Amino acid sequence: MSISWPPSLMKDAELEAYVYFDRNIRELPKKPDGTIDTMQPGFRNNDVDAYRHAYVSGIFTHEYGEKIAAILGWLNEFASPSSVQDRDMDLWNNDAGRKLALKNKARDELAKAIKEALDNGKLITSLSDNRHYQGAEVPRPQGEHSVIVLDENDNGANELFFDMASSTGMKRSAFVQEIKSGRYPGYAVRNINGIAYPVSKRNSSATDNLG
Repeated sequence: MSISWPPSLMKDAELEAYVYFDRNIRELPKKPDGTIDTMQPGFRNNDVDAYRHAYVSGIFTHEYGEKIAAILGWLNEFASPSSVQDRDMDLWNNDAGRKLALKNKARDELAKAIKEALDNGKLITSLSDNRHYQGAEVPRPQGEHSVIVLDENDNGANELFFDMASSTGMKRSAFVQEIKSGRYPGYAVRNINGIAYPVSKRNSSATDNLG
């Protein structure tokens, strides 16, 4: 069984962020039909950009949990390489959104909490801000070793995986079947106490966490 990561969730969360920002913080550019025009200048490296990153990351935390939301945030940075300052700003605001989402379970509460964080200077709204994201960087496996562990069961066994190359989430049983089908030549299946677990074949990758 694969796990769905609907692109619509990000688009919906972004729209919610822009609508809340427009109504409660400051007005955003509009199209003739009255909808927000994100193609206009003024949506990058500023307060609305900070708010959007925090809110979207918070929504992903609601849906998938803090750890997976953090990885998906890193995936976005990998997909769109930018300057160190730009990345610091995005990752800082993503982290702020995740933390606020853990305390504010309803979307309206999250939106209000992020506004308060913005008002109190807790978000980064400019590339000239000298604060830096200090969280751990998510590994970025490549080539035949593109899969990372997302989650473990109560006994510490790997149960949820994510293919960084295809942006696909898989439960253990699904990944085992994919390996057996030959789709992942860099991995093998090891039986432990009668249960099949995916493991990496011997390699020198420093980012491989499926040893």
